[in-house]
Amino acid sequence: MIKLQDHFSLRGRLRRQKSTLTLLQLYAVLQFPEGIIFQQDGAPPHNGNIVREFLNTTFLQRWIGRDAVMAWPPRSPDLTPLDFYLWGYVKQHVYSERINDINHLKQRITDVIHSVTPDVLTRVWEKLD
Repeated sequence: MIKLQDHFSLRGRLRRQKSTLTLLQLYAVLQFPEGIIFQQDGAPPHNGNIVREFLNTTFLQRWIGRDAVMAWPPRSPDLTPLDFYLWGYVKQHVYSERINDINHLKQRITDVIHSVTPDVLTRVWEKLD
């Protein structure tokens, strides 16, 4: 269990940055096609030095976020389809049936994310225009 004071300490911040880095390395990067532009939000663990160095190395000049070459305006819901579309879509479909346990929840999330096709995303972007 993490102590509350550790959560706000330098050690706690570094641990959260390392967790973010590990998730990026193990899951995110492997799924991205060549040439993708990666969007990073403004959460402090997502913007630690080790994370930014990794993004600069992995995505070169192709990532959006705080202190990135491609700056992302903070709190801009008009620019973040993840906020105004994807999370609501995922929540609606994940909980459309009773969740039995954590493994079932993980599987539902995975299934719903995989159900989002390029055609669906194209329609979302077209509605923005």
